[in-house]
Amino acid sequence: MLQKKPLITIRNLTKEFDGEVVLKGIDLTIHQNEFVTLLGPSGCGKTTLLRILGGFEQPSDGEVRFEGIDLTQIPAYKREVNTVFQKYALFPHLDVYENIAFGLRLKKVPEAAIMEKVNRMLSLVKLDGFQKRSITSLSGGQQQRIAIARALINQPKVLLLDEPLGALDLKLRQEMQYELKEMQKELGITFIFVTHDQEEALTMSDTIVVLNEGQIQQKGCPVDIYNEPNNRFVANFIGESNIVPGVMPMDLRVAFEGQTFHCVDRGFRQNEEVDVVIRPEDLQIVPEREGAFTGVVDSVIFKGVHYEILVMVGDREYVVHATKSASIGSKVGLFVSPEDIHVMKWGGA
Repeated sequence: MLQKKPLITIRNLTKEFDGEVVLKGIDLTIHQNEFVTLLGPSGCGKTTLLRILGGFEQPSDGEVRFEGIDLTQIPAYKREVNTVFQKYALFPHLDVYENIAFGLRLKKVPEAAIMEKVNRMLSLVKLDGFQKRSITSLSGGQQQRIAIARALINQPKVLLLDEPLGALDLKLRQEMQYELKEMQKELGITFIFVTHDQEEALTMSDTIVVLNEGQIQQKGCPVDIYNEPNNRFVANFIGESNIVPGVMPMDLRVAFEGQTFHCVDRGFRQNEEVDVVIRPEDLQIVPEREGAFTGVVDSVIFKGVHYEILVMVGDREYVVHATKSASIGSKVGLFVSPEDIHVMKWGGA
């Protein structure tokens, strides 16, 4: 597999608003043709970072380089970057065709070329035949597609997307997740997508950058972010987790709940205190005598594709996702495979 070339390089980027530091020394490299998601809770700095890349904000310190060129001195309209906002900012007095063609008309592109490009964009977003439609007659999902088409028609090297699916209902949002990923593959350009929705990030991304309080907590592919969280914040923010205290007596062994388990982690000090992370879907409910440790079923909630079962082990609550229910009050065993036990530095450091 060929290594993708770096496209955007961010070094020691900081941003302050009225004395409050919202980005704290961000270091990040984004590659060509990569789908990168900036993921984190409200106020973590992800939209501020996107706005700096788009040219709508200036950093307080640090540098942003695009193909080696310092971006901070280049105004937004001269950057090879376009942005799709959550509020699509379409022109209600223009029809679909003219909304998409707007950027090309500013560049005085010949009419024949405009027509060809607009029609291609409408085909890409699956809205063929919508050229003369009024913007106000379109659904939210259709308006979102027009906003994407308008951003893509100028052939940017990077498309910035600031929570563009947030206003859509669940089913349409899920459909658009797949369609955006397919568009990115077909066009072969870099997408940088901002969301607080972990499912969106896991579904769409080549790379996820998890932010909290203005700092990058972890960067990696969706599988690594989910299965190998760096700290408690990432483990809790990306999906549900059971996090319990443990001790590493030696490499490939971890002790918790009064038992010593095989695991796949190494490199800790002997008897180092650690946090043990087990995803709810990796815990299995088995007969009491077959469990590595045992507990009592406290509650059962049907979630559609699985049951969410809370098992009390002493005073500690374990969340289990299972395809079969269990009886409240029954004693059960819990089993977990070595590869499903993830060990982190204690306290998430």
